[in-house]
Amino acid sequence: MSKFQIDRRTLMSGLTAAAAFPSIARALHIAPRVRTGTIKDVEHVVILMQENRSFDHYFGTMPGVRGYSDPHPAPAPKVEGRERDVFLQYDSVSGGPKWLAPFPLNTRQTFAHMRLEGTPHSWPDAHAARDQGRMGRWPEAKQPHSMGYFEREDLPFQYALAEAFTLCDGYFCSLQTGTNPNRVMMWSGTIDGAGERGGPCIGNSHDTMPKAGETLTPYRWTTYVERLQAAGVDWRIYQDMDDNFTDNPLVGFEAFQKAVAGAPGSDPQLVERGLKTRALDGLKADVLAGRLPQVSYVIATAAGSEHPGPSSPAQGAAYTAEVIDALTADPEVWARTVLLVNFDENDGFFDHVPPPAPPSRDGEGRLNGGSTVDLAGEYHLKPSADDARLDLPQYRGRSYGLGPRVPMYVVSPWSRGGRVCSEVFDHTSVIRFLEARFGVMEPNISPWRRAVCGDLTSSLDFTGKDAKPVALPSVADDAARALALGDKTTTPPTPAEPVMPVQPKGFRPACPTPYVLECEMAQDGAAVSLSFVNKGRRAAVFHVYDRNDLDAGPRRYTVEGGQALKGAWVMAEGFDLQVMGPDGFHRRFVGRPGQTLAARLDWRDAAVAVVVTGSGEACLTTPAGGNTIKLRDGARLPVDWADANHRYDFAIQQAGTRFEFAGRAPTKVG
Repeated sequence: MSKFQIDRRTLMSGLTAAAAFPSIARALHIAPRVRTGTIKDVEHVVILMQENRSFDHYFGTMPGVRGYSDPHPAPAPKVEGRERDVFLQYDSVSGGPKWLAPFPLNTRQTFAHMRLEGTPHSWPDAHAARDQGRMGRWPEAKQPHSMGYFEREDLPFQYALAEAFTLCDGYFCSLQTGTNPNRVMMWSGTIDGAGERGGPCIGNSHDTMPKAGETLTPYRWTTYVERLQAAGVDWRIYQDMDDNFTDNPLVGFEAFQKAVAGAPGSDPQLVERGLKTRALDGLKADVLAGRLPQVSYVIATAAGSEHPGPSSPAQGAAYTAEVIDALTADPEVWARTVLLVNFDENDGFFDHVPPPAPPSRDGEGRLNGGSTVDLAGEYHLKPSADDARLDLPQYRGRSYGLGPRVPMYVVSPWSRGGRVCSEVFDHTSVIRFLEARFGVMEPNISPWRRAVCGDLTSSLDFTGKDAKPVALPSVADDAARALALGDKTTTPPTPAEPVMPVQPKGFRPACPTPYVLECEMAQDGAAVSLSFVNKGRRAAVFHVYDRNDLDAGPRRYTVEGGQALKGAWVMAEGFDLQVMGPDGFHRRFVGRPGQTLAARLDWRDAAVAVVVTGSGEACLTTPAGGNTIKLRDGARLPVDWADANHRYDFAIQQAGTRFEFAGRAPTKVG
């Protein structure tokens, strides 16, 4: 079957399962089996990696997440004298409207938009869209319809799933490139960035078994499933080898190729567990028979993959529903299971949050920022022989990741309740979760990723607290309608004028995050310095935008827990620096030489206060309004306007000086 053809028979089995939801509704009532109240209670981890959707593309309008109503988005360079942020994009290439904002796809009005045409999603166009962090000409690299997004009415199953369980809004794909490299990262923890063992993997050259006459160099590093097997941890991939959309990255590895060939010393179990057909009926049979492996990977069919073109959100929902139906066939098994549903990459669809990344390098190799963490393996310094077509010289030296945000649902009895988790994760976080549960370490993960990206444990509540279940809607009708469109895909028209999307207000309970961050400004004449302080347990990336010179691109500083870094700027005419970090962290410092106002945050028992220094009067404003305060050196003003998730957002302003503070008060991670 062609990669872009639809197999009607394959999908119809999924529609049948999706039409009957009593088992899934029942599973939402099932409490976890709590023995230790820790991750050790998890006996089965199942991983379903779907295809090519960004977070904003799916959930930008969901209340309570970091979406289109982000109060402090990244600024973008001026074009035609127009000040803007990344929500207002510029396109001088396609011949359509020059100014674009995210726009709704509205499948209830035009159902053909459910089967959306894909967009460019490879190494060069991904780096062109990121543009070293400027992110202001996304449609030029990714096509205008990359700005399209779905809403609740378009994605009833996805929204219900996200509101029943934990949704991660800080989960990023691993790399600024396409499918196979991101999948290689989740299955092995690396793409061999140093180019020593058959990499670096930056394209899809190794997504099928080698054909006669091909001279591709196989990947020669150890995968994580091999480490699981060596440690005695049971694992299996559930897939149809004749229809897995070439999404099994293990076919590119030497150990698996030798096993297929029956080479002396090879391990036939690699073929039996990783390269044999055992589809969702086999998954359900294993659940019912009590033989579900400790670690399972599910690879969808082309029609079920959610990939634009051969699939759709509706068809992907039907496939996901069938996976959940199989896992809940035995409630006793489900009570001990965690299902992780993520997406390998964003296709080309827009997401507004700048991905955490190592500092960019200038033309002489100097860092545009800094890091307290070893950056080895995180820059593309050696050419990729087998992906040479994509390996354009202008992107040599760029950092590999992280890539844009993608959806991640954590579905289990320990994640009921509709929480949002805003800790930074990437595909190596899936391996980290398995490390935490089974004790099998993966040395391939780079120091920088291990420091910056979490292990997903904060997304679950191992105490087993009860939560109100949410019924998931049937997806059979929409999936059947999408299937009936056949091979036809649609490129939606671009609005003539940009209209900023509206994200409805709403509250979602938040998972704890490990961040205790601060950024403090000091001034010495025309020199301005920022101190980036991390008192938490997870490394954080601070993005700094000089709003007086946005064409220069942001600096990035990676700071480990318990560490600090400092950056300096010389600004004789005044300064305007915006700082962004994880979990909505925001600071902005606007002023001029000789100003006396200073302010910093003070944390005491998770309460927020601002300590101000200066003279005269200033205006303190919050989203609810403003009031005048009398300044005196060392004044400590409690911040009692934080919301139920301990988020704060306020500014202090005085005669040409403005300091903005937003983020979340520190929370304890158990």
